[in-house]
Amino acid sequence: MLTDSDKKLVLQVWEKVIRHPDCGAEALERLFTTYPQTKTYFPHFDLHHGSDQVRNHGKKVLAALGNAVKSLGNLSQALSDLSDLHAYNLRVDPVNFKLLAQCFHVVLATHLGNDYTPEAHAAFDKFLSAVCTVLAEKYR
Repeated sequence: MLTDSDKKLVLQVWEKVIRHPDCGAEALERLFTTYPQTKTYFPHFDLHHGSDQVRNHGKKVLAALGNAVKSLGNLSQALSDLSDLHAYNLRVDPVNFKLLAQCFHVVLATHLGNDYTPEAHAAFDKFLSAVCTVLAEKYR
């Protein structure tokens, strides 16, 4: 559960993230490189570095995370439709949400450098873990 201090740090990190609109695409590229089995969910995508499809999906990932950041008090409601889509239509194995979260941390550390303090990392990790949990709720 996110404390008030965690929420404040998440908001501070997010203000910096939105200055890097390609973070979502970079996290996806890192996901596909590090965990190639995740490519199976994107058979219709051009998965090469810099592809428009990956870039556009990365923007969707960032938009969803931005929506979650705006709804820190009610992630379940904010991510309900996305959870339905991934569970019932796309049938994405929920472990992949955690893998993407790990990749997102690496991208944040790369872009934010010293601003991604251990405290900020811990708070954002709690946030991403909560997002992953909510996205996996419909699988139960």
